[in-house]
Amino acid sequence: QVQLVESGGGLVQPGGSLRLSCAASGSIFGINLMGWYRQAPRKQRELVATITTNGITNYADSLKGRFTISRDNAKNTVYLQMNSLKPEDTAVYYCRVNKLVQVYWGQGTQVTVSS
Repeated sequence: QVQLVESGGGLVQPGGSLRLSCAASGSIFGINLMGWYRQAPRKQRELVATITTNGITNYADSLKGRFTISRDNAKNTVYLQMNSLKPEDTAVYYCRVNKLVQVYWGQGTQVTVSS
């Protein structure tokens, strides 16, 4: 089993920044893809960004340029730097990791963008 612990969410004003972290522990051998998804109220969960072990990234088109995903393989941690935040970025952000054919989700962290 893989355990994921997210942190860094909170309330931020429009135009502000937040950095989310997700640390993986447990049976971490074999983790390849790490990423972030989000789910806004009354909407489906959607991709934010993913990153491979080798650092290849993929972003939702609408978020390119504002969000940056990175990872520290030594710490088994993935990060999401979010800049120029907008009210429509308000959502629960979930960390997800792929280990071989298995998928693990974090518990989610709330991000609220409001003045």
